[in-house]
Amino acid sequence: MAEWIGIGRRARKCYGFDEVALVPGRATINHEEVDTSWKFASRQFSVPIMAAAMDGVVSVPFAIKMSSLGGVAVLNLDGVQTRYDDPEDVLSEIAKSSPEEATNLIQKVYTTPIKNKLVGKRVEEIKKGGGYAAVSCIPQNAPEFAPLAQEAGVDCFVVQSTVTTSKHIATKYKPLDLIKFCKQTKVPVILGNCVTYEVTLELLETGCSGILIGVGPGAACTTRGVLGIGVPQVTSTIDAAAARDFYFQKTGKYVPIITDGGMSKGGDVCKAFASGADAVMIGSAFARAQEAPGKGYHWGMATSHGNLPRGTRIKVGVTGSLEQILFGPAQVDDGSQNLMGALKTSMGSLGAGTIKEMNFVEMIIAPSIQTEGKVFQTFQRVGMGK
Repeated sequence: MAEWIGIGRRARKCYGFDEVALVPGRATINHEEVDTSWKFASRQFSVPIMAAAMDGVVSVPFAIKMSSLGGVAVLNLDGVQTRYDDPEDVLSEIAKSSPEEATNLIQKVYTTPIKNKLVGKRVEEIKKGGGYAAVSCIPQNAPEFAPLAQEAGVDCFVVQSTVTTSKHIATKYKPLDLIKFCKQTKVPVILGNCVTYEVTLELLETGCSGILIGVGPGAACTTRGVLGIGVPQVTSTIDAAAARDFYFQKTGKYVPIITDGGMSKGGDVCKAFASGADAVMIGSAFARAQEAPGKGYHWGMATSHGNLPRGTRIKVGVTGSLEQILFGPAQVDDGSQNLMGALKTSMGSLGAGTIKEMNFVEMIIAPSIQTEGKVFQTFQRVGMGK
């Protein structure tokens, strides 16, 4: 698989969503009869799409609405929701700031200390509204926040960082023992993020209930530019899925993988499932919802880093309701609305009756898939030419 890139150095080629296409199968299925559900920690969800734990995407009302539609939204415990009793003013200030001011403002806003009382309060608010309460924080805060969230009735706890491994070396602080944490936490734990077979396999050994796949593909993330690291999502998902399947064969325990980031349109979501994902996590597409707290703006989780921000604030606009983005009717022509309709139609066209069958459809390398025959769309900046 590897090619020579210089004397004594080889590198393998990896692929992203724009470089592959899905091949229709020998049979087709009525799209209304396919099953898009996925199972996570003994619970069944009809929508295999999670909303990312980003402050411009998920608030308490957003999480409640997402749950009512059959999906899961993850609330960021490291962000404005736990730093401010009423984050509305702060979110409005971020939305109104100029591009030149945005990063510095976000850095300043996130210096306000986290109020531990708000960790439990936000969970309780989601539960009171009838929502599935999933929350996220960085590894350093997990030992402190997890008990508070559990006491408030949290359903799922996500430990998330730019790059997560089972072996973190540090002398200035005590690294989180993932095996111990997963064992002690009484609710399902999702770990992320990683992109390789080996690390996925090692994280599976911790006893977690799910793993997030992806480093740097998010629309508001600049990690790949700032740090030069990352693996395109198709390859990273395929490799992680291989580790999941090997672990299942070895232990009999099936742990879902969740492709996180890089998907702005229905076709990207479909390709993620064809690559082996059990579910996907999306940020920018949901930031465009009327219910999103970012008011048409979206920023990366590491944008607030005081010394080396690895994200930026982008304007995504408000295009419709969360229900429109998930189920339609679509009012835009670029595939960013009715994501579930796109997934069902794709599954039907490919002859995949379930998400698991979708994991095995034929894929081809097709770098011209986005441009072939689309000259007028590109010239006029409509549809696939946007």
